Amino acid sequence: MDERTVSWGSGRPEPLPEGCRVGDWIVTEPIGSGGWATVYAARPADPAAAEDEEVALKVMPTAGLAPRQARDVAEAAAREVGLGRGAAHPRLIRLLDSFVLGAAPDPLLDGAIVLVMERAAGSLRELIDAGVTETEGAALIAGICEGLAHLHRAGWVHTDLKPENILIGRDGSVKLSDFGFAVELTGTHGYTPPMGTLDYLPPERGEEPLGEQGVRVRQSADIWALGIVIHEVFASGASPFPGATPAARTAAVREYAEGRAPLRMDHAVPEFWRELAADCLAPSHAARAGHTAEALLDRIRSRPGTGAGGGGGGARRRRRSLAPLLAVAMGVCAAAGAVLWSYTGTGGAEDEGPARIRVFNAERGCQGRTDRDRQCSLGLAIDPRSPYTAENVVPTRVWHGDVLEVECRLPDGQPIIDEEDRQSTVWFRIRLPGAGVPATAWLPAVRTKDRPQLPRCPRPTASAPVKARPS
Repeated sequence: MDERTVSWGSGRPEPLPEGCRVGDWIVTEPIGSGGWATVYAARPADPAAAEDEEVALKVMPTAGLAPRQARDVAEAAAREVGLGRGAAHPRLIRLLDSFVLGAAPDPLLDGAIVLVMERAAGSLRELIDAGVTETEGAALIAGICEGLAHLHRAGWVHTDLKPENILIGRDGSVKLSDFGFAVELTGTHGYTPPMGTLDYLPPERGEEPLGEQGVRVRQSADIWALGIVIHEVFASGASPFPGATPAARTAAVREYAEGRAPLRMDHAVPEFWRELAADCLAPSHAARAGHTAEALLDRIRSRPGTGAGGGGGGARRRRRSLAPLLAVAMGVCAAAGAVLWSYTGTGGAEDEGPARIRVFNAERGCQGRTDRDRQCSLGLAIDPRSPYTAENVVPTRVWHGDVLEVECRLPDGQPIIDEEDRQSTVWFRIRLPGAGVPATAWLPAVRTKDRPQLPRCPRPTASAPVKARPS
């Protein structure tokens, strides 16, 4: 990696402000952040470059970390670079460049590693939140299998396959991403740090001893995660393993793997996909070993129907048509935010009245109560693009089971994680119950199980707090 400098427009360096120059790119807005990195949308600094040539900058600081932590970050970046350059494929997000920041005005950014990547239009998690038909789900899963099959043929294990790391390209195609935990095999297995997302780890992961090189991992771990993803695609994001928290769901996985509980899948998952997911979720490495990504892809492609395995056969349950009208917001990104998914239609037919959603509180102790105790109430935000704090909540509260009128859907608001560790950037604009005058506020999508067909909301603008009657 070569060393480059970062120049600044104005504002604090964390997060990088809009207009900040990083290498050959100008930051336009943040996309998301994780434990090791923050990802920004950026456009070319060269005014002669194509206007729609937007990229994603993954900034991985190393300053201020303990030596081992800094080494872990550098190794994660090196894995992404190595895989991106040695195993490129249309179903993997493209790595365009990598460099190290130097002479940054903020010491915390000195030596930060920057990966320049293809910019996607959204993630599979956002599609799941929106709801997909069987035809759409079939194409998505086939694309995931194509990416995994290539990755496995090249001798790699993803190790962190989940909807957040499965992106949707500008053309609607599937792109596997986030290879910081990816492992290159030595023989039949490789080694990875004892990290990962609990909901997608196979049963044997907890039994593997931790050695100097890490925990042993094989490609069947990705197949297990694929089984969870298949179930989520057709079950509105629900896991096949019960539990209110990742730890509880992990305990359910252990009971299943030990033969003390059956595999119970949501009835919304169509039969073909139930069988495919069940094979992926075989309880041991040996039982999954024959279900390779390539073999699964062959099964999908040979299934009677249309497209990549999919449209025929008829889903048992058809949700509304998603119709993802992909639009890439490069020139309009600063004005309209990152474009994800759009809807056709409105909240319902005129004779059906306004669309409604039912509030869902993941805290089980609050679900059966009727006393409307404030400790079980949920807040409605004033601004869905600002932190979800007490200062950003209207006085009106809502409770589990309340039915709210909803006007539209915003796909790219502040990321919210609920008590079950499910994350979404989707928000619904609702009409405040009991308001003396027409007034609205925002409910995060993790606070409802309903997914009505809705138009996309206009980008919110800064405004005074919404006036509403306290509950």
